[in-house]
Parts: sequence; C-alpha cells; structure tokens
Amino acid sequence: MTKKTFYGVSVGILMVKTHFRRFPGDIGHAGTWSFPVQYRIVSEAVPARMTDLHNAGLLEPFKRAAVELIESGVDGIATTCGFLSIYQRELAEFCGVPVATSSLLQVPMVKRLLSSRQEIGILTYDGSALNGPYLEAVGIAPDTPVAGMPPQSEFVRSIKEGDDTVAYEILRDEVLATTEALLRSRPNIGAIVSECTNLAPFSAAISDRFGLPVFDAVTLVNWFHAGLRPRHYPVD
Repeated sequence: MTKKTFYGVSVGILMVKTHFRRFPGDIGHAGTWSFPVQYRIVSEAVPARMTDLHNAGLLEPFKRAAVELIESGVDGIATTCGFLSIYQRELAEFCGVPVATSSLLQVPMVKRLLSSRQEIGILTYDGSALNGPYLEAVGIAPDTPVAGMPPQSEFVRSIKEGDDTVAYEILRDEVLATTEALLRSRPNIGAIVSECTNLAPFSAAISDRFGLPVFDAVTLVNWFHAGLRPRHYPVD
C-alpha cells in the first residue's frame, strides 16, 4: 500500500498553467466540488501548447505531476483540459490508479443514452484542432459534430491572454450563441458534451435555453469520485 502524506482526498487534478478567471462550475474552482480535491499545476502546460499535443511533448511533465499527487495521497487523477484525451491510454497505463483525462470520455456512453435518430454535439475551445487522434483516443466517431468557440471571441482571447477581467455574462452569451449555431446546423442533436473545462460554468445556461442534457468535466469528475468513494447507506 502506498504511504500517504495527506488523507481524505480521492481526486487529484492536474492543472494547465493559466491566469484567466475560473468561475464556480469550472474544474479549477475548488468551490465547484462537494468533496475535497487536490490540485497540481503542470507548469510546462500553457494554453498555447494544449491544442497541439502531438508535438507539445507534455506527456512526461503530466506523468511526473501525476506521480506527485499519487504519492501524496490521491486515489485517482483528472485534468483541466479536454484535449488531454490524447494521453488517456498512456497516463492510465502509467499511473497505476484510475485516470480520467477528458470530459470526452463520456461521449460513447452518452451516445448510447440517445435514440438512433439523435447524435451528440461537442462544444470545444478550438473546433479546428479537436479532430483525429483526440477523438479516436477515447472512442469517438470521427463524424461526430464539433463546434468550437469563435477564435475572435472573448472566451478564446481571455484564455490565450490570461485575462481575468471578462464578465461572466459576456462569456455565457458567447457560449449560448455557439451552441445555437451548432443546433441550427444539426437539429437532431440530443445531448451536448463540452470538451473544454472552462465551458462547464455555462452548462446549466445551455440546458435551460435549449432543453438538452449537457455533460462536461464536472459531470465526469463527480461520476469518477462516486466510484472512487462509494457512498455508505444506513441500514434500516
């Protein structure tokens, strides 16, 4: 059994090094969780490198950071970037504890919740980059509709530039507009999965506006934690 430095924390979260504001509902906001989590920043992982992980050489830094969390006391590893789906197999093989790299892991399961007439829509930080191996690594069909936030949006700019001054309402309206455009182009979408962890604070607004279920990094980590720490129920 691994000796622990801290106790009572099951989920360790590997964070991209960022400086934009993380609102409640973001995986990087500790107030999002009803259970304790432990964060570890991977300093080599900055937003500019996260959508080109074929060439970024970040697997080893993520492995090192995961080991630090595991040796300190966590029972499972999650991350703050959906593009890390490309490292899912490697990190799961390496870590020796369960690993949930990306909200995209939910797509095959959610697909099976829907009728054959419906499809899943994926919202992402960068629609031009989220393709090929990022989808294949977690069993997503290549023809799954993907909509990226507009490159000129405040959402994208604030993440790239580390701007923590953009109002929640501005970002929410941009996310809703992108979702609306996706649904207009693919009216048979029956559920949304948000790749980007920074989209999760707007999941409720998406569901309220469009009447669809929305799955994101928070639904993934809540599910993940429920398996790592099953609830005890009183016996009558």
